Amino acid sequence: MAADAGLDPLDFLSKAWYNLRLSVRCPSRVPTWDAIIITAASSEQAELYQLHLEKAKWRQRIESSTVALAVSDPQGRRIGSGGATLFAIRSLAEHLASNKPEGQTCHPRNGEASDKTTIHGLLLNMRILLVHAGGDSKRIPWANPMGKAFLPLPFLSEDEPDGPVPSLFDHILAISSTAVLNFKNRGGLFIMTGDVLPCFDFSALNLPEHGASVVTVPATLDVATNHGVIATSSLIEKGNLVQGLPCLDQSDLKLDLVMNLLQKPSAKQLKHSGILTSEGKALLDTGIFAVLGKAWRDLISLALEDPDPVLELLTNGEEMSLYEELAGAWVPARHEWLEMRPLGKKLVNSLSSQKLYSYCARDLSFLHFGTSVEVLNHLAMDHGGRVGRRHLNFFTGNTCNISPSAVILSSDIDSTVSIGEHSLVFGCTLPHGVHIGSQCITVGVHFSQNRVGIIFQQGFTEIPLKLPDGHCLWEVPLCGTENQVTLCCGIEDNPKALLSKGGTFCGKPWMKFICSNNLQEKDLWPFLKKEKHDLWNAKVFPVLSPGQGIHFAMWLMGVYEEDCSSEFIRLWHACERVSLAELHGRIDFKKLFQQCSEHYSKLALKLMRATLGSGLLDRNLARLCAEIIDEDISHGESCNELLALCPNPKTARNLKCSSLSQVPLSRIYQAQADICRLYKEDMAALSLENDVWHAVAAETAIAVGHKNVESLGVMPFIHAEPCLKFCIRKSRVELPVRVDIVGGWSDTPPWSLERIGTVLNMAICFSGSSPVGAEITATSGAGILITDDMGNCLFIEDPKSICTPFRVDDPFRLVKSALLVSGIATSSARWSGGLEVKTWAHVPCGSGLGTSSILAAAVVKGLLQVMGADDSNENVASLVLVLEQLMGTGGGWQDQIGGLYPGIKCTTSIPGQPLKLRVDPIIISSQLKKELEERMLVVFTGQVRLAHQVLQNVVRRYVQHDSLLITTINRLVQLASIGRQSLTAGNLEKLGRIMSEAWMLHQELDPYCSNTFVDKIFRDVADLTDGYKLVGAGGGGFALLMAKSREAAIKLTEVLEGLESVKVYKWSLCA
Repeated sequence: MAADAGLDPLDFLSKAWYNLRLSVRCPSRVPTWDAIIITAASSEQAELYQLHLEKAKWRQRIESSTVALAVSDPQGRRIGSGGATLFAIRSLAEHLASNKPEGQTCHPRNGEASDKTTIHGLLLNMRILLVHAGGDSKRIPWANPMGKAFLPLPFLSEDEPDGPVPSLFDHILAISSTAVLNFKNRGGLFIMTGDVLPCFDFSALNLPEHGASVVTVPATLDVATNHGVIATSSLIEKGNLVQGLPCLDQSDLKLDLVMNLLQKPSAKQLKHSGILTSEGKALLDTGIFAVLGKAWRDLISLALEDPDPVLELLTNGEEMSLYEELAGAWVPARHEWLEMRPLGKKLVNSLSSQKLYSYCARDLSFLHFGTSVEVLNHLAMDHGGRVGRRHLNFFTGNTCNISPSAVILSSDIDSTVSIGEHSLVFGCTLPHGVHIGSQCITVGVHFSQNRVGIIFQQGFTEIPLKLPDGHCLWEVPLCGTENQVTLCCGIEDNPKALLSKGGTFCGKPWMKFICSNNLQEKDLWPFLKKEKHDLWNAKVFPVLSPGQGIHFAMWLMGVYEEDCSSEFIRLWHACERVSLAELHGRIDFKKLFQQCSEHYSKLALKLMRATLGSGLLDRNLARLCAEIIDEDISHGESCNELLALCPNPKTARNLKCSSLSQVPLSRIYQAQADICRLYKEDMAALSLENDVWHAVAAETAIAVGHKNVESLGVMPFIHAEPCLKFCIRKSRVELPVRVDIVGGWSDTPPWSLERIGTVLNMAICFSGSSPVGAEITATSGAGILITDDMGNCLFIEDPKSICTPFRVDDPFRLVKSALLVSGIATSSARWSGGLEVKTWAHVPCGSGLGTSSILAAAVVKGLLQVMGADDSNENVASLVLVLEQLMGTGGGWQDQIGGLYPGIKCTTSIPGQPLKLRVDPIIISSQLKKELEERMLVVFTGQVRLAHQVLQNVVRRYVQHDSLLITTINRLVQLASIGRQSLTAGNLEKLGRIMSEAWMLHQELDPYCSNTFVDKIFRDVADLTDGYKLVGAGGGGFALLMAKSREAAIKLTEVLEGLESVKVYKWSLCA
């Protein structure tokens, strides 16, 4: 079901993944679920789901402190989605009771009085996600073993090409992460289903303080007649609000009181009911519920009643639905009917004091995964190239017989394999000669030999694997045996369709299969009544040793010639056989999970060896290492054997003669560090990671053509002139600070050494003066005296004593580094006199305004002027880039460019030797300049920040070839160009939106670039702004806010000045 035209569902999904990553990495800033519960069809499947939940935590898709629990229906008996909801709440309570630390208390979020030390009190204040995934997956039988919620869904998989393919459940976690934002400081329950991906920004949900809410979506009548429909009251009647809803947002009729629940009503019933929208649509029940406040309190009390209300369902063999019975308890019109239903009276007595509301999500898109055809159809959609068709595969040689539309995930594929159009291959090993047709699904099928065969009475017959068009093939291990079952069916087979009503198997009518193989109905459905003669209950799949079942599957699919049939029929009769219905209780889920993990691990090892062997190091080895389990590395190569596959940094190249096609030393060292981490050689990894930083510094020096890099340990020392003289006595350099609008991080090595970077920033003064400066004075005496505006003082008698690395707390390391890059401290020439260096920066410490680099630029420029050397802005900017690496701060070029060049500019760096910087000034009218200075607020947040650790993390991810990071910075580069166009056109509103998107991307790069104080500032003033961001690397310091208007800027200033430690600075563009 699609939303309005023009809205791609994956746009919502992409933003949801951003929120999920942020909430998991920094839960102190972005709220996350306190508990996640997923229901399962059996206790065995619940064990498998629990393993998936633990893996999701390990892969940082669930926050580490979140309680993650898989719960099956009790005693393996179905109790319905409503009964499962009550049992899940009770199971969580029992889990908390058995795992509650002594003296633990909970902190009320909803303001209600409660005994905080009781389990009821704990639950009342917890934000809980419940995903119902306990169905049989009858229409997607190949997903039954793994659970439909965990079927592979490679949407947005390009964000992490070296990680595991996302599952439907992973995407559900992402989408739900935006819903928790609406719980604010309250506990409650959020319910979703495991076979639907609702693409919508759930942060826009409007939830009542007390009550239950169901998310609805307008649907045409042909769709509505097959689903549940919600009948609501009108929110507005002649300008008067419905009584009882005074505190709810009535805008756009999104939130309304539910008056009735209709299950699969006829079109006639809907037309005459008076409940259609103005477009003639009905409100569809999406199965997404939120329960908060007193309604949540009542639901907990019911679930924890003694005796357990679920026991009544078990005793009577009944089921209770969430969507009819449980939801009906909050709808008075359903009470009379409900009292005749299982647990009906108890539901009415316990829950009826609260109401059910409907939230109409008009932009919501439903991606339903109800059948195999639906799965393939969703994968066939392009979604702007964001559906991964190849993900984490190992291909032996060139594969020219695979359709571009085929989706191949986590598989080991021989070059001779052919795969047809729109097929799905997941978690398979396919050797020589295998043919997969079009519109096929192959899951978990592995072969250890090139050709496969079967022993007939007349001898061994060798036949290659062939999967006909439109078929599914999958394998599962069984409990208590080494044997397994290989299963197959047609892509359009309905396992619930009876033989007597046109049911099919492998695309053919059952009767044709029975007659052509001389079978009888009792062979397939022994002891079963006619009403159960369907594919779900057919004992058609033989239990065989690994490698044999595939032949029977091909026979069942009609691949073999008729002269083989009699032999297969004889063997088939002699085999133990199982049905899909029986299979679920016999699957060895733990072994299935282990087999999958081992397959991914071996695949990751293969890819790692291939990447190391190629010498390109173009994959994220750290991510591949994360998938390799200890058993595989203990039986494989040793650490030294893998390290030997890496390019040798000692002989790989001479940096001075390096070519852009060669792998940088920094990436080689990082690859070696990742391998050492895999083998738990942590000390060696730490040493190699230090080498990464030295290599980046050396690569930066060479890229800008810097000659004196002896201190970097890379090249022999190059001798300078025999005598060093100072050409002028004194130089004073004063510079403005910079504010970056968008593009930061693309200026930072090693990105800027290998890829194009673009930054839009501007030089600004405070109260009409440049706040950063340095004064260099040549003296007749020897040595160098350094002083700063903080009262620090240092005399260096011999400049040649200056050497790296510097201590982090050394207040003079900036000037020392300037002396090194300028050549004063590294020159072998005789000195003619000494120097005094004075520095100042009249801005708060940790401002994020590029003060450190701009101050370095002032010092370097002053030193070069005194020396009579090249003090051009271009040369100074390049030297400061090297200086940042020497200091260990690892900064880029945008800060010094921002301070050295006046006004607004868009600067682009072009990789090469030397690195080229193109600074394009942006000329704006005096009127736009005035408006910009009035509407753009430069605000000190009072929060001190330090970019060093942030930058280290980002650089490490880059040299590891982190795809998400690369995509993020590429987008920042694009935004810089778009921002330039917006500014040139005078569109400050769009420029503000660009700032906000840039801020979101900065948080993707580093979740700690903000804090709760800054988040609250931005949240509180959002209505007055078009956009906002912290400047620089973030973490505190200065913020940039674009007010909606001049009037809004005045109001915004008043609000901000009223906050403790916050100051709005009066600024102007530096001409």
